[in-house]
Amino acid sequence: MKLRRKEFADSGKEVSETDSLWEMVESLPEFRCAGTVLLYMSIDGEVPTGGFIDKWRSTRRIVIPKVVGDDLLLYEYDPDKLAEGYRGIAEPAEDAAQVGCPEVELAIVPGVAFTRSGIRLGRGKGFYDRLLPLLTCPKIGICFSYRILPNIPSDPWDVPLDKVISVE
Repeated sequence: MKLRRKEFADSGKEVSETDSLWEMVESLPEFRCAGTVLLYMSIDGEVPTGGFIDKWRSTRRIVIPKVVGDDLLLYEYDPDKLAEGYRGIAEPAEDAAQVGCPEVELAIVPGVAFTRSGIRLGRGKGFYDRLLPLLTCPKIGICFSYRILPNIPSDPWDVPLDKVISVE
């Protein structure tokens, strides 16, 4: 996967796919109807979320996760209330407003790899494995094309996503 990532990034496809991916999200009925959207603070190799969050934070309630112990807790995104968190990822600061899982109307989640049928491979700590069952909203994976695989091993606790957004 690292070699595929390097070739992909070096080719410039990452930049060209990013806008297309977010346009695909914006066209979804699930997004158009959602007032509260769970996103993630992107790291290297994930679809960058910064521009999308900035674009929509004035008209949508954007929620981002924070690692607390073994779990992800959800908080309202506020650019003035971010701190370096788990593995150096930007997370909500202590004084950010917490959000309950039932308030989320759409979840857009990252992953290392996905199948078209909605199986998601995470980074191995199970944070999203514990969060996804608590969400009653549509759950959508988003990734670059090289992260779509024909098969991924899954476990009984894996929650299939409702959709996976990727450029064909």
